[in-house]
Amino acid sequence: MNQRLSFILILGAVLVSASCSTGSKILTLKPAPDYNNTQVVYDKQLSFVNLPVELSIADIQNQTNKYLNGVIYDDVSMDGDNMMLKVSKQAPIAIREESGRLYMDLPLKIWARVKYGIEKFGISAMDTRDFNLNGTIKLSTSAGLTNWKVTTNTTIEGIEWAESPSVTVMGKSVPITYLINPTLSVFKTKMAKIMDQTISQFVDIKPYVLSALEEMSKPTEVDPEYHTWFAIQPVELYATRSVIANKKITVNLGMKSYLETSVGAKPQLSFDKSKLVLKAVNTMPNEFNANIAGFVKYPDAAALMQKNFAGEKYESGGRAVTVNKVDLWGKDGKIVVQLGMSGSLNGDIYLSGFPIYNAATKEIYLDQVDFVLDSKNRLMKAGSWLVHGIIIKKIQQNCRFSILEQLIEGQKTMATYLNGYQPVKGVKVNGSMTELTPNKIFLTPNAIVAMVVAKGKVAISIDGME
Repeated sequence: MNQRLSFILILGAVLVSASCSTGSKILTLKPAPDYNNTQVVYDKQLSFVNLPVELSIADIQNQTNKYLNGVIYDDVSMDGDNMMLKVSKQAPIAIREESGRLYMDLPLKIWARVKYGIEKFGISAMDTRDFNLNGTIKLSTSAGLTNWKVTTNTTIEGIEWAESPSVTVMGKSVPITYLINPTLSVFKTKMAKIMDQTISQFVDIKPYVLSALEEMSKPTEVDPEYHTWFAIQPVELYATRSVIANKKITVNLGMKSYLETSVGAKPQLSFDKSKLVLKAVNTMPNEFNANIAGFVKYPDAAALMQKNFAGEKYESGGRAVTVNKVDLWGKDGKIVVQLGMSGSLNGDIYLSGFPIYNAATKEIYLDQVDFVLDSKNRLMKAGSWLVHGIIIKKIQQNCRFSILEQLIEGQKTMATYLNGYQPVKGVKVNGSMTELTPNKIFLTPNAIVAMVVAKGKVAISIDGME
């Protein structure tokens, strides 16, 4: 009897010892991934995009010379002023900017037929002669914008003559320029209008801007791996004053638009340029907002999270566990974390929580973390020390991972469309991003998608008008 009792006591001690050394084993049900109930809603970011359209003075000079050629003014009648006058462009027009105005030098070749002399007391002493003169007309102009066209208000500064032949009238030498001045006054007024009409005719920015916006409104696949699309949807266009400086005319336009980033199917956006009306305003905001998508594959996120647990041993009240394996996936808008444990508890347990972006650390962490129901029930049966203790709180602190690298890649992708991007010939887009603000996190079957709102500035420039 005593031997039997001794044997039972020894066997019991061995079993207790084995139990303490190996820990209790737990078997839990693994939650299946489920993304069907996750509603992916992408916020449209309303932006006021600054569009300073830049027209170089060199382009304006080239286009002016292209459109203004040959005979500029032709008066074929001598009625009223005893003169016929033909003015032709002799050499290319030179245009420069100075103190907020354009100054133009137009070399002219003038042919004049002048009837001169005296008629008095029934006696006529008249003569008619042809003259050829060379000179440069000096013009200056300011610039504005009317109905999409750059408009100018040109005035004549004067005419510099390369030569001034003279004729003798009643024994006196009279410069021919003096005789033709009355007709030249009419010509000067018409010349100013001709220059304004010429510039207005070809400096029409509407087709350039609308062509650029139409191309930019087409959704662009910025990340083929995750089928990420970016698009601009213009709503309204605005214009303030034009500025002449730094060898260019800057037409300050602005656009109220939605900047969209989406993941999955190509977004269906429509662009109707006939509905875009240019409105005059005094001032415009100059910052844009756009969504940048950062992608983290689930295995990569799990690997990053597992580094947080490396070398960590979680102890409480004589009990301790070590996390040996981490895996995670999405289910109903939450991230499920599988933790493989050893020590006082052996097996896999499952936690879930809502993914939240921490802007300060550029990390995604889990909020409202709790055990998956089956894991919680089985842990309660095994002992509530893990469910209610400080160990699980410590474990929760390590359920996070950085997405800094992914955000940098997203910024680089966006930057390619802000660094000399050319949607159509002669039109370039340049800009910069200045600030990133967290927005939303979506769980897709392939990756965790963190949407971040980027703020910045953008400009469209027009070069080489044809």
